[in-house]
Amino acid sequence: MTSKQRAYLRSLAVALDTILYVGKGGLGPQVIREADEALEKRELIKGRILPDTCPETPRDAAEKIAQATGSQVVQVIGTRFVLYRRRKDDSKIVLPRA
Repeated sequence: MTSKQRAYLRSLAVALDTILYVGKGGLGPQVIREADEALEKRELIKGRILPDTCPETPRDAAEKIAQATGSQVVQVIGTRFVLYRRRKDDSKIVLPRA
């Protein structure tokens, strides 16, 4: 992913609501499954680490979720992160050319 494409995805993520929360349970199979389902429906999701309870850092959690779901980390800011995975059929997000 190029920096131009990443910037475009970041601009789209500003308006998104946070739909994935990682808490004291850490990155269990339930969190991975929720992320995978959300990425299949939306392509771009915003997640948050609950800092007082989660054993993972935001960067580590985002990278582990991305690896498990086949997605890419767009950005990590504070306790929030954004993930992107192109939908196999009928992609709604069209990335700018490199």
